[in-house]
Amino acid sequence: MKSILVYGAGGHAKVVIDVIEKAGIYRIAGLLDGNKPVGTNAYGYSVLGDESYIHSDDNIHGIIVAIGDNWLRAKIVHAIRAIKPECVFITAIHPQATVARGAVIGEGTVLMAGAVVNSDTIIGSHCVLNTISSVDHDSRLDDYVTMAPHAATGGGVRIESYCTISIGASLIHSVTVHEHTVIGAGATVLSAIESYSVAYGTPARVVRKREAGERYL
Repeated sequence: MKSILVYGAGGHAKVVIDVIEKAGIYRIAGLLDGNKPVGTNAYGYSVLGDESYIHSDDNIHGIIVAIGDNWLRAKIVHAIRAIKPECVFITAIHPQATVARGAVIGEGTVLMAGAVVNSDTIIGSHCVLNTISSVDHDSRLDDYVTMAPHAATGGGVRIESYCTISIGASLIHSVTVHEHTVIGAGATVLSAIESYSVAYGTPARVVRKREAGERYL
């Protein structure tokens, strides 16, 4: 079994650790986290250092960045790439997730328990499909997208990079959510939502603009 590292030691990382353990494909050699002291423990795994540690162990096959915020996750991925361009970013798919025929899952992406990716849907790199989220057929999620628990789309939907679809939000078929946008919890998206926006309600409407990297968790 190949050894990997998990970047992160917080709540989201604990869920990712559980997914990796249940999938049984990789062995977790330890954690990395630039904001926690070496030796900090999560689920029996110790923080070994920050991203610079990846040069210290040649026996590590790859890594997954388990940071819930899309923008922060991207910053860590880019920092790791700068240190080790050939680094392998593994995917983590819970055994109770469903990936249909023709679907494609990008590197560094995690699918949690009950997540569904339907036929011919493309999921980009470093995305998070949370518990019981669903992306229907012929849809596309670009990189660094998060689907929160119980978020769902119809078929033919496009969600651009750095978007978050919050808990219980729904997108009807064939709509587009443009980049860096947050869809609020329980919203119903019936038409395209412009980039750099916060939108919520039924039907969802833009309530304000947001900046790239603005915190939403």
